[in-house]
Amino acid sequence: QVQLVESGGGLVQPGGSLRLSCAASGIIFSINAMRWYRQAPGKERELVAAISVGTTNYADSVKDRFTISRDNAKKTVYLQMNSLKLEDTAVYYCNADIKRKPWDRFLEVWGQGTLVTVSS
Repeated sequence: QVQLVESGGGLVQPGGSLRLSCAASGIIFSINAMRWYRQAPGKERELVAAISVGTTNYADSVKDRFTISRDNAKKTVYLQMNSLKLEDTAVYYCNADIKRKPWDRFLEVWGQGTLVTVSS
């Protein structure tokens, strides 16, 4: 069984910073793209940032404030969030395309989410 486990969420004041981590575990042959999504109360889930081989992409709302990175040896993706705003409050979900065996196709796996609350 492949799992993604997020950590690092919590309560932070506006203008503050948080770093989210998401570690993959289980039988894993390779990981392609890794992504962070978020879902605010009453809103649809949205893509925040994605990282693949040599490329990163960000939602316009987080550009220049958030940075996605990954450590392939640790099978972990990070999201450094700076200059946090009230509207960044959401449950943040990790997502990755994972291949368990060489002959498998890539499967999309989701984490359980971690809550980020930005409040004064």
